[in-house]
Amino acid sequence: MSTEIRRPGPPAQSAAPTWTTELRREDDALDTLAEEWDDLAARCRTATFFQAAAWQRSWWRHYGRPGALVVVLVRRDGRLVGAGAFRRRGGPFGGLTGLGAGLADYTDVLLDDECADRAAAEFAAALPLTRPWHWLELREVHPEAAVQRVFAHWRGDRRRFEDSLCQYLPAVPMERLLKRVPGKTAQRSRVKLRKIAEAGVQVSSTPPAEVPEALEGLLRLHFLQWQERGVTPEHRTERFVRHLTESTTGLVATGRAAVHRFHLDGELVAVNLLLLCPSFGGLYLYGAHPVLRERLDIAGLLFSAALDETVGAGIPLLGLLRGREPYKQRWRPDPLPNQRLLLGPAGAAPAAAARAAAVRVRQAAAHRLSTRFPRLKEALLARRG
Repeated sequence: MSTEIRRPGPPAQSAAPTWTTELRREDDALDTLAEEWDDLAARCRTATFFQAAAWQRSWWRHYGRPGALVVVLVRRDGRLVGAGAFRRRGGPFGGLTGLGAGLADYTDVLLDDECADRAAAEFAAALPLTRPWHWLELREVHPEAAVQRVFAHWRGDRRRFEDSLCQYLPAVPMERLLKRVPGKTAQRSRVKLRKIAEAGVQVSSTPPAEVPEALEGLLRLHFLQWQERGVTPEHRTERFVRHLTESTTGLVATGRAAVHRFHLDGELVAVNLLLLCPSFGGLYLYGAHPVLRERLDIAGLLFSAALDETVGAGIPLLGLLRGREPYKQRWRPDPLPNQRLLLGPAGAAPAAAARAAAVRVRQAAAHRLSTRFPRLKEALLARRG
């Protein structure tokens, strides 16, 4: 089911464009829009790998709830210039949220760079948020995301909060990158990298046809690597395996991802999944055999391959995605937190206050857990895993 609204410009002789918006709610909407979707993504400088049709379609297929998809489309003279996919929340209060549910490090919409501001205004006007309890809540929004323009044009209540920390490094050759770190740390890193080179580790980039096999190896090594410290429970589910395989195969085929396999003495010892977009590359998931840790610097091995791939593609930044893991800090990355955006109807002051209060409570609880009980989450994951 779709709903279309036309906003014609001045008389035809002025050659002004005609703007239309459409709401699509059928479960296969992302499948039917895939070609147009990726064409628009190529014209949106802020689009990340999580906005690619391959990732969004796969996530919805394996995680979506039938009847809960809402796709907002904006067209200029029939050409798609704005698009965003959302999930309708269950329960009595409804509302919308982005696709991803914890698996996506960045949530965004797509806007054509040539008319982004007008497209954002049309997009904001088309959002189906009419009742006081109907809110759009978007997690993990980059400060420069396209949806920030939609936020600016929204005429109702709007709130912005800080979300997960993301970190970035300049995509430059390793020797230049080491100049960012203290002398002793840089020297130790050089020694570790030299040992990797001398060990004879063979690194290969996986073609699309071999991605399923490579990811099977990645997850096997990932579980082996983390078996004593607890694996993220979702990573053990069949739906995650299917989603990861399906989405990554599509991303590799279109140059938006690279899967590196590492062999030592003829054995597969590590696999790395690197996501790519024009703005940055992102280290998403990896698996490494525990025995490798005794011989080589695993973080240095995987990071070097990701850095080489990003530099070779002419991408300016290497993103370390969400999290403060110690292995990331050795490179002195630049922090840039994501944001959480709330958009609601105009005049919904009590509902707005309640929604904002709920967000603050969740943020306070997460902060308390990470600062006062830093080992609790790891222990719970280990028990569940």
